[in-house]
Amino acid sequence: MAKIPQPLHEHINTAYPANVCLIGTVLPNGFAQITPRGSVMVFDDEHVALWERGRGTTAGNLVDGTPVTVFMRKTALRDAGILPKGGILRLYGRAKVHKSGPVYDEVWKRLIEPEKKNDPDKKGYAVLVAIERAEDLAGQPLA
Repeated sequence: MAKIPQPLHEHINTAYPANVCLIGTVLPNGFAQITPRGSVMVFDDEHVALWERGRGTTAGNLVDGTPVTVFMRKTALRDAGILPKGGILRLYGRAKVHKSGPVYDEVWKRLIEPEKKNDPDKKGYAVLVAIERAEDLAGQPLA
């Protein structure tokens, strides 16, 4: 498993609304499904989490083991010398769905208020993505 560099944690956790993370999965026909998710957060050094409240294609694709790509662009990270090449990071991993239990509860607890307000009946669920690769735009590992 790869680690999410500590200097990026806060940037990922505060990406919404200006630099919302994009989540990519693969549709059964082979095309990429890319969707913004304001709920993306660093769960720990080796996992990102999100709250899935959608009822569309992305939600239908997210099952245990689903390959997931997280993409974020924040040009201020380039300007600060944290990320080269446009301030872009890519995280690659596999999903684990949590519809109850401690991970579910912790993701809800950490979830930003705008996302909680969009799911007042708590019908969504937590998705934990175990990061296998963390890289910049050039494909270089993040350190």
